Amino acid sequence: MSITDWPAGERPREKLLQKGAASLSDAELLAIFLRTGVTGKSAVDLARELLIRFGSLTRLFAATEADFCETHGMGQAKYVQLQAVLEMSRRALQEELQRGDALNSPRAVRDYLQLQLGGCQQEVFLVLFLDTQHRVIASEELFHGTLSQTSVYPREVVKRALAHNAAAVILAHNHPSGVAEPSQSDQHLTTALKNALGLVDVRVLDHFVVAVGQTLSFAEKGLI
Repeated sequence: MSITDWPAGERPREKLLQKGAASLSDAELLAIFLRTGVTGKSAVDLARELLIRFGSLTRLFAATEADFCETHGMGQAKYVQLQAVLEMSRRALQEELQRGDALNSPRAVRDYLQLQLGGCQQEVFLVLFLDTQHRVIASEELFHGTLSQTSVYPREVVKRALAHNAAAVILAHNHPSGVAEPSQSDQHLTTALKNALGLVDVRVLDHFVVAVGQTLSFAEKGLI
């Protein structure tokens, strides 16, 4: 059955207009983005197929062009549109962080880190550089590693902090394994970076561990 044959209150677009975007499921939101389905499948059916294949929206967002286009009905045009939407979302969140105190915008920080790191298949170490009012000056992915580990050099983090004239930083890295729990090596690294940055009067405000749908804060756990 085509979506146009559904009761008006159950159609994703109408439902969004009546109840707001938050009332829609992941598949319904994705269906609105897709706009149309393929022969024998509605846009919602196709959206569900994509979510089942990739496992989550986050992993779908991180899919390569080749993987994305392997799904029947998906092509380069849809991939480009999706990447454009994601980049606009990242930039909107970064603008929010640049306007105000990052410590007073924990949701925006988490949302930004999820979009940036949540679906990565290798470990990535990212640093948010902040000014004296804790507004984001820049966001940089400084180190990339394998699925199990990444090499992070405190000296390089200090150099980038000085280059941005940062007063503070927020550290973040992802766990491709899917578990947002800090390891002992994560805690040792945080201490090493905190000590190194402290020598140049740059504060480490937090360290986030990101996995698909999960973001753990060292500060909230009392680990920093």
